[in-house]
Amino acid sequence: MTVVARRESQAARDERLGFRIDEETKALIERAAHLERRKVTDFCLTALAEAARRTIAEHETLVLSDRDRAVFFDTLINPPRVNEKLRAAFSEHARRVAR
Repeated sequence: MTVVARRESQAARDERLGFRIDEETKALIERAAHLERRKVTDFCLTALAEAARRTIAEHETLVLSDRDRAVFFDTLINPPRVNEKLRAAFSEHARRVAR
């Protein structure tokens, strides 16, 4: 790593995250980091960031079945007629959501 790259890396890492773990978990993490020939901190940062990205993607991604997808697109193309339930839903939405 060049001096410039090292400085940029250090500058980007000014926040801290601290926690305690049991001896067995620490040994497991150290062993895994050693097997990948990486420092424990680098190994942990990478693993935590990947887990965070995966968790966010799971919660922000909507997966529809083929049936649900067909119903969704059919409703977009052929929307239902406005009825009293839909009017009530819009009124309730307007009441609850601040603009």
